Amino acid sequence: MDLDDHVNYIVSGLERSGTSLLMQVLRAGGAPCAFDTASRPPDDNNPRGYFELEGGKIISRLRDGVFPLSDFLGRFIKITAYGMRFLPPGRYRVIYTERHIDEVLDSMEKMAKVEDPDREGTKTAFVKLNDTTKAGLAARPDVDLLLVSYNALVGDPGPEVRRIAAFLGAPGVDEVAMAAAVDARLHRNRRA
Repeated sequence: MDLDDHVNYIVSGLERSGTSLLMQVLRAGGAPCAFDTASRPPDDNNPRGYFELEGGKIISRLRDGVFPLSDFLGRFIKITAYGMRFLPPGRYRVIYTERHIDEVLDSMEKMAKVEDPDREGTKTAFVKLNDTTKAGLAARPDVDLLLVSYNALVGDPGPEVRRIAAFLGAPGVDEVAMAAAVDARLHRNRRA
């Protein structure tokens, strides 16, 4: 599948919200994706990998205005929610994944191997970051935005995959492979 090489394609969302899964789904469907496995290899928290560039150091390079976005035109890259505020003017298509906030926090605690002593404060901060990021992206004239539910994608991949394929608008999207890339067994820290 070929994507528009005048557009930067981005997967975003809070950390632990399913951004790596979304990159896997896109890659399985034939979308060009840029990542390296050396800087952040798979582990128990993400057994299929993180699908990041530079181990997530993109944010500081975006903030400093030195990340070469033009090198990644026509390919998906992953930038977590906090980094989206540093996107310079351009042309963007962003798929933003959302997950039940308590699952996000449970996953973060599990990854850090420590219980958050101020979980309610952290929850408030992350809800604000999520809402602010989505509102900021939706208000930008240079961004086309698709919101995807991690919980819906894992629970029943078909409808979310169809929405993603329609958003891409590119011939050759393999929706069957995209849906097959979702492994519900990896939906851990599940909340009702």
